[in-house]
Amino acid sequence: MHPYLLLGIAIASEVVATTALKSSAGFTRLAPALLAVLGYALAFFCLARVMNHLPTGVVYAVWSGLGIVLISLAGWLLHGQKLDLAAIAGMALIVAGVAVMQLFSRSTWH
Repeated sequence: MHPYLLLGIAIASEVVATTALKSSAGFTRLAPALLAVLGYALAFFCLARVMNHLPTGVVYAVWSGLGIVLISLAGWLLHGQKLDLAAIAGMALIVAGVAVMQLFSRSTWH
């Protein structure tokens, strides 16, 4: 499987797991708690596989950057959490940083 596809699965699994963790109410609700554990297990499995093919810096930048943005959007859509202008600007800078790293840095070349 292509490493970026695996990374996408890892990120999506982590977003689902973190959203379920919020819904688990401190692991007092069984279904969301199980979804969180399974989601994190899948995320780390896929992430470990990706690390065999891509540089750690690339993997972690994409994983953390997109994870932050997607978790924030999930919190906004599913849990009514507010995103102010500073939060949106910060997320835009994170995405821009990951894009610059991917497009222009030779240290992340693969």
